[in-house]
Amino acid sequence: MISENKLDATVRELFAGIAFPESPKGLYDPLRYMIEIGGKRIRPKLCLLAYSLFKDGFSDGILESAVGLEVFHSFTLMHDDIMDRSPLRRGKPTVWKRWNEDTAILSGDVMLIDSYSRVARSANQNVMRLFAKTAAQVCEGQQLDMEFESRRDVTMAEYEQMIGLKTAVLLACSAEMGALVAGAPEAVCKALYGYGYELGMAFQVADDYLDAFGDEAVFGKPIGGDIINCKSSWLTVRAYELACDRESFLKALEAGAATPEEKQAKIAYVKDIYTALGVDKEAAEAISEYSARAMDAVSGIGLDGASIEMLGHFVANLTGRVK
Repeated sequence: MISENKLDATVRELFAGIAFPESPKGLYDPLRYMIEIGGKRIRPKLCLLAYSLFKDGFSDGILESAVGLEVFHSFTLMHDDIMDRSPLRRGKPTVWKRWNEDTAILSGDVMLIDSYSRVARSANQNVMRLFAKTAAQVCEGQQLDMEFESRRDVTMAEYEQMIGLKTAVLLACSAEMGALVAGAPEAVCKALYGYGYELGMAFQVADDYLDAFGDEAVFGKPIGGDIINCKSSWLTVRAYELACDRESFLKALEAGAATPEEKQAKIAYVKDIYTALGVDKEAAEAISEYSARAMDAVSGIGLDGASIEMLGHFVANLTGRVK
C-alpha cells in the first residue's frame, strides 16, 4: 500500500509538471492558468488512493488518468463560470473575464479533449466507458442546475438528484477508475463507486453549509455567496420545505443587496432564518449520514484495516470542517 504522504507528494508533482502545447498561446494559456489556480485536487487524489489499495507503485496509465480527471473538472469549471457569469474563481479572474467568452469556450473544448486523451492512456475500455458516461451525467447535472435558477419550489429529491449528477458521480468515477486500472474485482470496483458517490454527496452538502456558516479563512471564499446570489443550495431547499411563511422566506432570499452593508445584513438575516428552522443542524446531520454511507459501501468487501482507515481519513478530510 502507498502511504498518504506519498499520495499527496505524487499529486503535487503531477500538477507541478503538467504540460500543454505551447502554441497557439491564446488557446493553451487558459489551460495552464486554470491548472495554476489550483484547488484541492480531490478527484485525482481519490483515483490514486483507490489504485493504491491494490498496488505498491503508480503506473503511467493511472497517473495520466488521474490528471485527466482534474483536467475534466477544470473544463467544467471554465464553462460553468461563463454560464454563471462568475467573475472570480478562487480569488482570481475567471477565464472568460481575463480573456473573453469565445476563448473560454474554445479553451474549455480543448481541455475536454485533453482529458479524454489522458484517460485513454489507461488502455482500459471499461475506464473509458465509465468516464464517458460520467462526463454526460455531469452535463445533465449542470442543465438541471440551470433550470433550477428559475424555480423556487425545487424539492429536496430534485436537488439531491442534481448534485448527484453534477458533483457526486465524478467522485464516484474517480474511485472506481483507480480500482479498475488496478485490476480490482468488479464487486470491489462497484463498492468504491458507491463510496465515491456518497462522499460526493457529503462534500456538496458540506460546501453548501460552509458557504453560509463556514470560516472564510478556511472556506477559501467569501461567506454567503449563495445567499447573495439567491442560489439554490441544500440549505435554501430545506428552508423552503420547512418555512411556515414561504413567501416571506423567498422575499428575504431575493432581497437586493448593493452595498457591503446591505450584503452583510441580508446574509445575517437569512442565516437567522436557517438557524430558527434548524436547517443548519439538519445539514450537519445529512453530511454525517452521507459520510457513514460512504464507509458502509466499502465494509465487508475484503479490504484490510489499513485500507479502510485511509478511506475514512479521506472522508474526514473532506467533511471535517463541518462541526
